[in-house]
Amino acid sequence: MALLAVSRAMRPAMAALFALDARLADIVRTTREPLVGQMRLTWWHDALTRLDDAPAPAEPLLRELQRLLLPQGVSGALLATMIDGWEALIVADPIDAAALDTHARARGEGLFAAAGRLLGGDSPLLAPAGRGWALADLAAHLSDRDSATRAADSAGEALADAFSGTWPRTLRPVGLSALIAKLDRSDLAPIVKALKVGAFRMTGR
Repeated sequence: MALLAVSRAMRPAMAALFALDARLADIVRTTREPLVGQMRLTWWHDALTRLDDAPAPAEPLLRELQRLLLPQGVSGALLATMIDGWEALIVADPIDAAALDTHARARGEGLFAAAGRLLGGDSPLLAPAGRGWALADLAAHLSDRDSATRAADSAGEALADAFSGTWPRTLRPVGLSALIAKLDRSDLAPIVKALKVGAFRMTGR
């Protein structure tokens, strides 16, 4: 739904951005040895950073990112900042409050900052929306109940801040992702959730 809210011309770029997030998530999810996971993430960090100065290697996603995102002002260096958020999950055992905070800021804020640049807007609401979205997504995928509860509680706080003001029209497509994460945490009836999504798209609140 959030992707469909983006203009048709910008959908491929936004899809590539979220594909990068999914690729990094897959690395963490399939890692059994922390050192191996760190090495794979380091490779992606270096490859993303080099996109700013050299042609992408023969990796389809890197080529898509360079072709679609860099012309819109989203640098490889900015994309590489997301790596720290994923690495925090690999090195922490168990996943503590510090790891959750690093994940939320590096992954969530980084991803939403890049999405904001693609949409041509900026707002102080982007940062807490990114943190809340990342933590809510993480909470849904953690098997450790204590870590999942901490992530969910932190997500709720960040998402409350994210919707403490009015979203500018240009950024509502990415704000919609955070709103859906917020609504997924509620016990509202589906029709009420649908009405809130419609209202947000119209008013930004």
